[in-house]
Amino acid sequence: MFLHIGEGKILNKKDIVAVFDLETTSISKKTREFIKKSEKNSLIEYVSDEIPKSYIICNSKGKTKVYISQISSQTLYKRAERIDGFGTEN
Repeated sequence: MFLHIGEGKILNKKDIVAVFDLETTSISKKTREFIKKSEKNSLIEYVSDEIPKSYIICNSKGKTKVYISQISSQTLYKRAERIDGFGTEN
């Protein structure tokens, strides 16, 4: 199953590790360091030029990638809930 995260970008559900609200989690120094390090190592992909609201951490074949999306984490979660068995082993 797949999750649309904005601007035509679709992720495989099984690759999604976590979805975070950018505003509330970026308060933490550790989160800011994680984002900065990920950007420095070219692990971040901006899905849109609009104001970012969430970030999605994915791991596929041992490679980590962080997607910055203009869609809120709540909306992404609601979309994911509609996917059969999101968050459960299939």
